[in-house]
Formats: sequence, structure tokens, C-alpha cells
Amino acid sequence: MQVNVSSMGAHTDFLASNANNIANVNTNPFNANQVVLDNSAQGNVKAVVSSTNSPTELSRELTDQIVIENGFDAQIRSIKTEDEMVGTLLDMHA
Repeated sequence: MQVNVSSMGAHTDFLASNANNIANVNTNPFNANQVVLDNSAQGNVKAVVSSTNSPTELSRELTDQIVIENGFDAQIRSIKTEDEMVGTLLDMHA
């Protein structure tokens, strides 16, 4: 479950960077941030944010929002499944 929680935190950082890029689409000069989700050796996921030398590309930002939404959805489904499995095990023990 720790991996799911760290992934959701990374997706939150990804979403914040994405929102910042969109909010500054008409700000001149503004260099957009790029986010890469990175898996560490310990199994945690983190968002690595770096500045680019280019302005915001709305098409990329909007498709990134779909990726972010799907990432959250996958983590939520995994946590729900784990919760159901633990509940089933506890019911079997009682």
C-alpha cells in the first residue's frame, strides 16, 4: 500500500505542475515545467520536475491530465482491492 500512497503523492505533484503550466500559458516569458514519474529502488514513486526552455503546450498539458487521472484511478482501485482482501481474511478468521 505504501507504493500506492507514494504514487498518489507523485501524481499530486504532477497535477500541481500541470496546473501551473496551464495557468501561465499566456505569461511571457514563461518556461513550462516537465514532470517525469520515477520509481526508486525502495519501491516509492516520486515526481521529478524540471524546467524546459519552451512555453506551455496546451495539447500536451491536457493529455497529461488524462494520464494523471488514470494514475489516480489505478491507485485507488489497488487500495480498494487490498482493503477488500484484508476484510475477507478477517471475516474468515472470525
